[in-house]
Amino acid sequence: MAIGVLGLTVGLALGGVVLLGALGFVLQRTVDTEAFRTADAVALLAAEDALPDPLPVAGGQVRVQVVDAQGRIRAASIDADRLVPMVRPERLDHDRRQRLEVPAERVGLVGPVRVVTVPVGTAADPLTVLVARSMADVRHSTHVVRAILLVAFPLLVAVLAAVAWRVVGATLRPVEALRRGAEEITGRAGAGRLPVPASADEIHRLAVTLNGMLDRLESARIRQRAFVSDAAHELRSPLTNIRTELEVAQRLADRTDWTAVTGNLLADTDRLSRLVDDLLLLARLDEAPPGRGVGPVELGALLAEVAARYPSSPVRVTPPASPLWTTGNADELRRVLANLVDNAVRHAYGSVVLAAEAASTVGSDAGAYHLVTVTDDGPGIPVADRERVFDRFTRLDDGRARDDGGAGLGLAIVRELVRRAGGSISLTDAPEQRGLRVSLLLPAFAPEGSRGQPADGP
Repeated sequence: MAIGVLGLTVGLALGGVVLLGALGFVLQRTVDTEAFRTADAVALLAAEDALPDPLPVAGGQVRVQVVDAQGRIRAASIDADRLVPMVRPERLDHDRRQRLEVPAERVGLVGPVRVVTVPVGTAADPLTVLVARSMADVRHSTHVVRAILLVAFPLLVAVLAAVAWRVVGATLRPVEALRRGAEEITGRAGAGRLPVPASADEIHRLAVTLNGMLDRLESARIRQRAFVSDAAHELRSPLTNIRTELEVAQRLADRTDWTAVTGNLLADTDRLSRLVDDLLLLARLDEAPPGRGVGPVELGALLAEVAARYPSSPVRVTPPASPLWTTGNADELRRVLANLVDNAVRHAYGSVVLAAEAASTVGSDAGAYHLVTVTDDGPGIPVADRERVFDRFTRLDDGRARDDGGAGLGLAIVRELVRRAGGSISLTDAPEQRGLRVSLLLPAFAPEGSRGQPADGP
């Protein structure tokens, strides 16, 4: 505010100086023009040798003299001196028009006096017409304007400063309300909200944006709390089982079947290890940017590699007609397929089929994709739950048994890894049979010189 008022003051001061200078210049040019008009009229009479005596002039603030080359006065107006020329002879130039300043007492006028000279072109007897005009009116006008500016200038600055103060205060009042609202948000009890001003301006949009940010932060906090609570519950379960097994074994002492206890402890330890690994992987996926270790991956070879882990299981692979290449991290894509196949094998009644084929998305903004499917003949997933199963720690009722060994993180990891690969995942009913089909759309890629070369990644 102070800088703005200072800048306004400097600007108005410069404007006042320029105004006074322009006003003085215009008034002086006006006086010179009128004086030259009078001098030209007298010069015309002198050229025709028709000078009257006295010379006729209008107004009492004008003096006219006609002098010769020796400085003698040949004619003068009624108020002009007939003995002493208004301009000393040595200052006169009889060959050009001049503008001169002379003392007021030499002319007999009030204030500064402006004298213009006009030579008369007579070769025999060269003459010069002198016309003097008082600048008192010009000085008075500039003094009046200066006085008005000196009086009005502080008042104008004060009024503009007061208006600016009110306007800036009204503009910053919503900002202060936002500051107070932000100060009251503690992050302990629910999502805080900032006041949104009624005016549809930048402050309104800022408040809406900040409230949206607070909503996202609150949603993230709720998810984090739920994640921590679920993780603590899932971690507590195997730890409780391990503690219970050890306490029972300690109480029974010699009657304890240590082989069975060891097997149970190893099972709980494996479950706990898988859970910790999944939690660490999700934490890394939330923080690490995609793109690390990305390279061409051949889907047919990757499907065969994953299916080879189940030599005695009903996992079949329908190989593609030609090599299908995609871009992504081979380890992450392998983890995606492994999680899906594990889930399908755990729920399938008889068979699990892996397949890959070329597909193309519809739309001018989408590129080519390859379709990878994992189909089982199990009980399937209800349509209402097909989006919910991708949430973390989500398990349907038939999947909550301890023997299943799942913590509800497998499909959540799959979705995060597929997103990092630039693809998408969806759940549908298996065609022509009872069960579930998982469809993956992965970006297509055709590396030069790599056709027919099986590879599972960099």
